[in-house]
Amino acid sequence: MPGSETKVVPRVVNPLVLGKTAGFLIDRGYCMPTHDMSVAPPARPAEMDRAYEPQQVEQPLYDWWERAGFFAPRDDAPNPPFVISIPPPNVTGELHLGHAMFVTLEDLMIRWRRMQGYRALWLPGTDHAGIATQSQVEKLLRSEGTSREQVGREEFLRRTWEWKAKYGGEITCQLRRLGASCDWSRERFTLDEGLSRAVHTAFKRLYDNGLIYRGAYLVNWSPSLSTAVSDLEVEYETRNVSIWYVRYPIITADWDGPAADWGSGNWAAGATEWITVATTRPETILGDTAVAVAPDDERFAHLVGKYAVLPALGRRIPIITDEYVDKEFGSGAVKITPAHDKNDYEVGKRHDLPMINIMNKDATINAEGGPYAGQDRFDCRKAILADLETEGMLVQTAPHTMSVGISQRGGEVIEPLLSEQWFVRVKPMAEMALAAVQEGRTCIIPERFEKVYFHWLENIEDWCISRQLWWGHRIPVWHMPDGSMVAPHPDEPLPADGVQDPDVLDTWFSSGLWPFSTLGWPEDTPDLRTFYPTSVMETGYDILFFWVARMMMMGCYLTGVEPFHTIYLHGLVRDEHGRKMSKSYGNVVNPLEVMDRQGADALRFTLATSGTPGQDLNLNPQRIEAARNFANKIWNITRFVIGKLDDWRENRTAIPAAVALTLSDRWILSRYHRLLADVGRLMEGYNFGEAGRHVHDFLWSEFADWYVEIAKVQLEGDAERQANTRAILFTVLEGALRLLHPFMPFLTEAAWQYLNPASNATDGAHHTIMLAAYPTADDDHDAAEAEAAFDLLRELIVSIRNVRNEYKVEAARWVAATVVGGPHTAMFQEQAALISRLARVDDAKLDIIATLDEKPRHVAALVIGEIEAFLPLAGMIDLDVERARLAKELETAESDVSRRAARLANANFVDKAPEHVVQREREALESARAALERLRERLAALE
Repeated sequence: MPGSETKVVPRVVNPLVLGKTAGFLIDRGYCMPTHDMSVAPPARPAEMDRAYEPQQVEQPLYDWWERAGFFAPRDDAPNPPFVISIPPPNVTGELHLGHAMFVTLEDLMIRWRRMQGYRALWLPGTDHAGIATQSQVEKLLRSEGTSREQVGREEFLRRTWEWKAKYGGEITCQLRRLGASCDWSRERFTLDEGLSRAVHTAFKRLYDNGLIYRGAYLVNWSPSLSTAVSDLEVEYETRNVSIWYVRYPIITADWDGPAADWGSGNWAAGATEWITVATTRPETILGDTAVAVAPDDERFAHLVGKYAVLPALGRRIPIITDEYVDKEFGSGAVKITPAHDKNDYEVGKRHDLPMINIMNKDATINAEGGPYAGQDRFDCRKAILADLETEGMLVQTAPHTMSVGISQRGGEVIEPLLSEQWFVRVKPMAEMALAAVQEGRTCIIPERFEKVYFHWLENIEDWCISRQLWWGHRIPVWHMPDGSMVAPHPDEPLPADGVQDPDVLDTWFSSGLWPFSTLGWPEDTPDLRTFYPTSVMETGYDILFFWVARMMMMGCYLTGVEPFHTIYLHGLVRDEHGRKMSKSYGNVVNPLEVMDRQGADALRFTLATSGTPGQDLNLNPQRIEAARNFANKIWNITRFVIGKLDDWRENRTAIPAAVALTLSDRWILSRYHRLLADVGRLMEGYNFGEAGRHVHDFLWSEFADWYVEIAKVQLEGDAERQANTRAILFTVLEGALRLLHPFMPFLTEAAWQYLNPASNATDGAHHTIMLAAYPTADDDHDAAEAEAAFDLLRELIVSIRNVRNEYKVEAARWVAATVVGGPHTAMFQEQAALISRLARVDDAKLDIIATLDEKPRHVAALVIGEIEAFLPLAGMIDLDVERARLAKELETAESDVSRRAARLANANFVDKAPEHVVQREREALESARAALERLRERLAALE
């Protein structure tokens, strides 16, 4: 905090390992500079470079911001805390567009609220990423010719901490490249001492309250990782597979079961009744404990209550009815394998069926698989299909399309597996999280996601929280010699004669505590009292269930209050064609490479302004290029304004009353304050993209394109007009830079430092745009009448420019013009100098009159409402040459209209061509006719 000593969280660092990450020299374990509030801004050339070079600006500025302590919440802030807890990136991670999106939006909010005087805290940290990190270390061990089993748990964890110390800081340094203004002095890690205590405490409380239990249930199993995984860690892809129809023999009075060996071809000899099932996983036949049919399916009514005989194993299994069965799918009969299918598991519970697990943790068949024991699941599939065919029990093989679950980390097909795991009964917590949103204490943006949130929490299932890993928070339960279990409190001694459970907790368990564990919970710390509950949780809509809802549940249950008042959900970033970014498509955009080329601000501005809350964003590279051009435009505007201020900054004068200002002055001030009001409203409504677009349009299309050009004329006036113009140039540009700062922090800081040097500041230690006040609108500058008048003036100037372009008049040529202003004549006469300069009209040949009895000939005529303007063509073009050129264009245009009209008159074309092609031709004909009419009018004007 300003003027105070900052506490740095200790971490493991290997001082010998240094590297460069995207332009930042870092210690890979920790790259936060020491805070020093007296650090001066980075040295810069006395004059601004001709072009903005982000590569020269960004790193020195960020280093200064961080060292100076500007990211810490200020004790002297007049407004209450505004807090965001960063979605902790995986410690193994490398910057991708998802990170770039959340950093852009969260940093935008933090910088905005900080400038508004809130005690803004953006609390950073990283997640230990159990599966991802363990996989990295296991890969390293394999490269050394060993494994985690060989080195043992203690040595494996030592090696993992070593790996984390070496590589764990890279992702946070990459977040810094984007300008993330986090308070890095408070950086947390999900396995650090404080958060580990929070996890242990939470587990103990839930365990004591009967919400944590141990039992055998069906889970997503990753064979290559040998662990259960969460739903989030399962990705689904549509695959073309096969569906096999297999017939099971039925016990009858004449046949009591197989007498021959399996595979002999005579195993079911003598069977007279059969039931055919359809399956996409033949290997799971070995775990069947029933065959189910629909209750109203008359085809099988006579078989219900009888027993089928399981192929290969000879196990008798009942034929039952259940509402789950769709009699229209497959054969209408479904094999029930409760230990290997989620739906079958529920059927098994309803009918009290045995649940037989046929697989080992590595997805090989166990002893329950009989003759297939020891085979890989897919080898078993091939073998059992071959044997079924030998026995005459494989009826049919058909193509089938289905969604297949793939392990996100392991890359293999997920195996639903009955396994003994730790679970949380989440229903009581879910009810609290539901109420927080239903009663309006927490709102979701966009609102439509409330229904999704409600549906998931209302239908929530118990949460499997155990993972068969070594890296993570080990489950704090000890198994005692007498078979009991003890879960001690963190402050209690560990059971001396017990053995700690080998599993670790799901990473999402510790992440669910993130908003309050990072502030010191369960201890009553000053940070927890000051900054909890937090303000906004910003993240992608794709983890609304898996993380956001769990934070809501854990926060409400463990602290008694919802952890944030607003949930802001952004969409996914896709390519310019709307496709998901994928290496297989070759369309992956690396944000580090984008920033190397275009700068962080260009990427940030594009991400912030290309979409709306909750909608996927199609990232067009041309938009990034346009944002880079926008940055350069602002830089050049600033160079121009500074060059025109002379000594005004040292002897500043206030903007006088409106009566002393020109129409252009009053217009730009009114537009500027209207912009401030609009942006303020949009920002408060979380419409950040629209707010950014408003700032862009104002700076480029109004300030740069118009007022800056007008200022060049006004600065040729008397001393008073010059002073007023300089005051307005400075005021509007300086305020617009502050307005834009949350979107483009590097550019705006660099430009602002030149525009408003520290020598003019009253507080040099805080002389940074990020601590300058966010501008607000002043109704005193609302001048609707000036805006309306200026719009007429601008339209006249643009119309004259358009005529010049149409007639291809050289840019250097000054033309003549007669303006018939009607009721606006006096205004146009006052603005004659601007019309002359900006429209390139010779001031000696500019006539501005109220009325005109007879319209002149051989002129280009303009009509703008009540206003008319005439530009003598003789002074702009060679009339004979122009007549010849227009006659030739007229001939071509008439031919084009005739050709298109004939095509549309052809019934064969209209009836057979696609509708969109016909419509396109109709629109082209209308456009061609309009162009033809304009040519006729222009030619007639020359006669």
